[in-house]
Amino acid sequence: MSILQGKRILVTGVVNTESIAWAFAERAQELGAEVLLTAFERDRERTLEARDQLTTPVDVLELDVTEPEHYERLSGELRERWGRLDAALHAVAFAPRAALAGDFLEADLDSVQRAFATSTYSYASLARVLSDLAPETGGSLVGLDFDAAAAWPIYNWMGVCKAALEAASRYIARDLGPRGIRSNLVAAGPLTTRAAGGIPEFERLTDAWEANAPVPWDPADTGPVADAVCFLCSDLSRSVTGEILHVDGGFHAMAAPLRK
Repeated sequence: MSILQGKRILVTGVVNTESIAWAFAERAQELGAEVLLTAFERDRERTLEARDQLTTPVDVLELDVTEPEHYERLSGELRERWGRLDAALHAVAFAPRAALAGDFLEADLDSVQRAFATSTYSYASLARVLSDLAPETGGSLVGLDFDAAAAWPIYNWMGVCKAALEAASRYIARDLGPRGIRSNLVAAGPLTTRAAGGIPEFERLTDAWEANAPVPWDPADTGPVADAVCFLCSDLSRSVTGEILHVDGGFHAMAAPLRK
């Protein structure tokens, strides 16, 4: 079933074939979508290498998510190429090490602001692009989350940025819903992507999932998350907005470890 047939979808955050964004781009193509990727200039070569592994060749547009003028250029390029944008995946997050490691209270303001601008405010910026280009039938914005309902033993200010992302998605759902534009997040379990490589003691998270997820969780398998994003970008989710869809093997629903 080609649930994304005819959809035109923008995918941010592809840096290698292990990324969730790449898995989604591949799956979206299989399900009938036309895809464009974006790349941060520093990562462009790696994005192009990952792009070349997709079944269908696609173009890569430049986007630094912290630069307002890049969104204006992106909107113009999308309008010229496609005339509309049906859906977009926000798969961009970054925090300087000072905002991720060490004493939470000792993180400097500049590091926290960089983390927020890259990981949270950029979601609203992408929502504006979609708002400008979505067809009259509406559209779908999906972001990647890591459950921010509680404090983790690691993650520090990125956890705060994810909590803000969850709030931002709800407000975007409120404001764009009357136009049929939906905003949802997928809260994934820990996956061994490049982003995970920047999280100190990341294995503490994968160990917790091994002990507590009722459905076995494979941190190397991005497929389940990609499939969930496909659902949220499709018309099957046409009345779903402001939602956080957990794709984590059920970890979030367990109150105590299931296994030692």
